[in-house]
This record gives sequence, structure tokens and C-alpha cells, in this order.
Amino acid sequence: MLVLDFSQPNFDVNQLKITNDFEQSIKDFLINWFDDTDFIIAQTSGSTGTPKQIRLSKVNMRKSARMTCKFLRLNEGDTALLAMPVTYIAGKLMLIRAIENGMKLICHNPTSSFIWTDFTNKFGSDFKSINFVALTPMQVEKSIDFVSHCDKLIIGGAPLSDKVKQDLYPFTNEVYETYAMTETITHIALKQIPNQKFPNVNPYFKVFDEVEIAQDERGCLIIKTPYDDLVVTTNDIVDLIDNQNFNWIGRADNVINSGGIKLFPEQIEDLIKPYIDSAYFITSKKDDLLGEKLVLVIEGAHKTIDLSKANLSKYQIPKEIIFVPEFERTESGKIRRNKSYIS
Repeated sequence: MLVLDFSQPNFDVNQLKITNDFEQSIKDFLINWFDDTDFIIAQTSGSTGTPKQIRLSKVNMRKSARMTCKFLRLNEGDTALLAMPVTYIAGKLMLIRAIENGMKLICHNPTSSFIWTDFTNKFGSDFKSINFVALTPMQVEKSIDFVSHCDKLIIGGAPLSDKVKQDLYPFTNEVYETYAMTETITHIALKQIPNQKFPNVNPYFKVFDEVEIAQDERGCLIIKTPYDDLVVTTNDIVDLIDNQNFNWIGRADNVINSGGIKLFPEQIEDLIKPYIDSAYFITSKKDDLLGEKLVLVIEGAHKTIDLSKANLSKYQIPKEIIFVPEFERTESGKIRRNKSYIS
């Protein structure tokens, strides 16, 4: 594991001793970050379309980093963990937050699971926790014991399952789901997950103080960022609670119109989570009677699926179930909702 101590004023990227490709990618980014250019090239995840490169101002990336540190009350000298590739915005921002806030950043080669003894073996038995960590839902699910040692954890990329939330409930740390996109320089809102210490948390995504939100005529979220007054109109349908809080419903481009009834795949996926132990998603097929019929696509071999106990309306019950050997995924692990699975 590479440790970068940005709490020291004499940090020198050229002194880093590199042992693998992940560490080299970190060094390459830092050289780019500390050079005279005023922008960074970032790539979108590709989960909702073709991945594309966008140019982000270093000034605005610093603003994003400071907003997160302020919201989470992170301090100079805190420890943080980089456990994601720096190819995408989430990894880049972990580095920038550590730089801007003067933190000690532990860089662990990205993997699906983490074991706490790996850290105590390196840093000693007195090393009890990491102050700030960012993980994907899959990493959290496969690293529950490790998560108990993360004082403040942010989770991005996809919603967290109810089962994992139950696994996290006995803990006393701060765990947040994030609302993020590359265009807004990662997250602009966080939602705390309740646990033993924080049982009555705000159930909505709360935006940072520097961010303003509204809705368009479709019910989709509009975000006014502090980045040169950039306004981003999203395809995310939300319930706007007030000017600081919202509840995410689903993607407008995923909405299914079946027999005149609008169905939100993400809502249905959430309802059936306890009854499917494989990766899956809800989509639709053309249908002569309904226009579109609801289809459940599951990764893996064919097996019996019982959704009778799920709290589904008659319109939300899949009309067909399709099994696919393996889903296509983005580099960050998101499932590509590929219509070719059902053609």
C-alpha cells in the first residue's frame, strides 16, 4: 500500500517509489494535478450512454473537494483511503480531497473486498480506524467487517441493498449514499444511512450548502452548481422535498409505459431485492397489447424466482423473466442495461 502524507508541507510527487500500475496511475495524475495546466480530463462512467471525456477546471475540482470535507467535518491530518481507480472522477476526487484538506491518504490497489488485518499488519495493532473512505456498493457488501473500521464512509455508483443496510445497522460510524455525476464533479448531495448510533437520520438526499436545486417540467432534477454558475439538467426524476432535500425516483430514460401506466424500473428493482440473489435489472419489450411489457433480466443460470411476497402492484409484476450468462459492466462495475439481452 502506498501512503501519501499531504499533511506535510514538503510533499514531493517525484520522490514516490512506485511498485505497480495502480500506483503509477496515481503518480501520473499527481504530476498532471501539480503542473501548470488549469484543467483535468475526466471520463464519464458510461452507465447511461457512451463514455465520453470532459474537461474539468482544477479550480472547480478544488471547490468540490472542499465541499465534501466541509459537509463531513474532515480535519487536517485525518486518514483517508483511496480504493478506486483514478481513471474516473471518484478516484481523482479522493486524491484532491486529501491534498486540499491535508490528509494522509492510504492507496490500496482496487479490489472487490477489503480485510482489516491487512491494514493492521502494515500499520500496527494500534491502528483502529480510517477517518474517511469511499467505496462502491459491491465493495461494501463484501467488506462488512472492514466497514466497521471506517469512521466516515461514502458509497456511490448504485443504490445500497436493504440487506446490506441491515448488516450496517449495528455499527456506530457515519455512512452515506451519494448522488453524483462526472458533470457535477462527483457528488453534490449525501444521504445518511441509519444505524445504531444514528437511527433517526434525514431520509432524503441533502445537497451541499453551495448547491441549489429545482425541477423541470418532467419532474427531473436541475442542479445549479457553484462551478462558474454551471446549471445541469439531469434525467433523474425526483421528489423535491424543499430547496435542500430530494428523494431520487429513477431515470427518465428508463421509465416504462405499459398499457398507459408509467413504471419506474429502479423502484421495482428495490422492491424485489430481497428475493433475488443475483445481479438483475428491470427493462421492457415491445408488446402489441401493452405497448411495452415489463421484463426482469437476471444474470446467471436459469432458476425459479418467486416474487409473490414482494410488495408489487399488478402493474409492477414482470411479464417475462430472462436469464443472461453474464452482464456487460462499466469499468466502475455498473451494469449496462443492454437491450440486446432481450432481442
